[in-house]
Amino acid sequence: MSNYALFRSFPAMSDALPRAVLAELPTPVEKLDGLAADNVYVKRDDQTAPYYGGNKVRKLELLLGRAEADGVKTVITFGAAGSNHALATAICARRLGMDCVSMLVPQVNARSVRRNLLMGMKSGAELHHYGGRRGVALGLIRVQIKRRLRDGRAPMIIPPGGSSALGAAAFVNAAFELKEQADAGLLPQPDCIYAASGTMGTVVGLLLGVCAAGLPTRIVAVRVTSPPYTSPEKARKLFAETNALLCAADPAFPRVPFPEDRFELRDDFLGPGYAVYTPESVAAVQRARDCAGLRLEGTYTGKAFAALLADAASGAIRDRTALFWNTYNGRDLAPEVEGLDYRALPGAFHRYFEEPVQPLDT
Repeated sequence: MSNYALFRSFPAMSDALPRAVLAELPTPVEKLDGLAADNVYVKRDDQTAPYYGGNKVRKLELLLGRAEADGVKTVITFGAAGSNHALATAICARRLGMDCVSMLVPQVNARSVRRNLLMGMKSGAELHHYGGRRGVALGLIRVQIKRRLRDGRAPMIIPPGGSSALGAAAFVNAAFELKEQADAGLLPQPDCIYAASGTMGTVVGLLLGVCAAGLPTRIVAVRVTSPPYTSPEKARKLFAETNALLCAADPAFPRVPFPEDRFELRDDFLGPGYAVYTPESVAAVQRARDCAGLRLEGTYTGKAFAALLADAASGAIRDRTALFWNTYNGRDLAPEVEGLDYRALPGAFHRYFEEPVQPLDT
């Protein structure tokens, strides 16, 4: 039997949505003790795969599954210099015998940026660094032409974060997976799910999924990026596109209006901007490590967990079941990149190794 919960509920989708099996599903759920609230759980998507965890692997199962079905030889994706998504795409594409081109833009420096760049190089990604969106657009044209001539076919474009309708559909599946775990008694049905919102594929997929699966759950999307990557308008648009995709894949899938009362976009933990650690996110990372042995980081999951901790301390989730969706890769990459020489990277990336990291990255 398929370990893909969505396909068990809607069998016709297995033909319409080819899947490259990259994740070990379902990921565990665990109770978190030692917090101000008693009824807090964690969804361990840091354990999606033994070679690289995190939420990106779920999306890439469907995105690269489509690429495989279409005979694509090269995928191109985008992100900041230390992008977890770009790295996950490189690792997963290589496992499937595809090439990956990562088109990256500057970000605030951190040790994680260094690790991800070195791991991307080790995974065989072709890494490009651009000053901004105009450079990316021009570079994309050149890379597409080059790869089409080499491969004999066009490369597949994967958007930042993998957050297309197809990528978000993977988190509709994740919500159905969660419903099965609740039905099996592994946790109560959550009243709220806290998750980082970077490019919105995770939070929007979960929102559509809990509605379609009949869970009474509210999604608390903790903003870690600025518009256009995270915004109410994008959430509504991606929700409608994902719903339409799944209805086309299986007409039995319900058509769901956007549930305004079940989606909360939190702005109060972003701090100065994307990838900038905050005192709250750094404290949350330490609290997660000390209380639960979880590996978080200051850019995404630390900010989402900080929101949950603040609500627990204020009593906002008293008598409610809250679930923290851990979207970070739980595998330690440091041994993988030890001894690698950053000077083998394209020269534009050298500054991340030669300049100091941000002050809160301790």
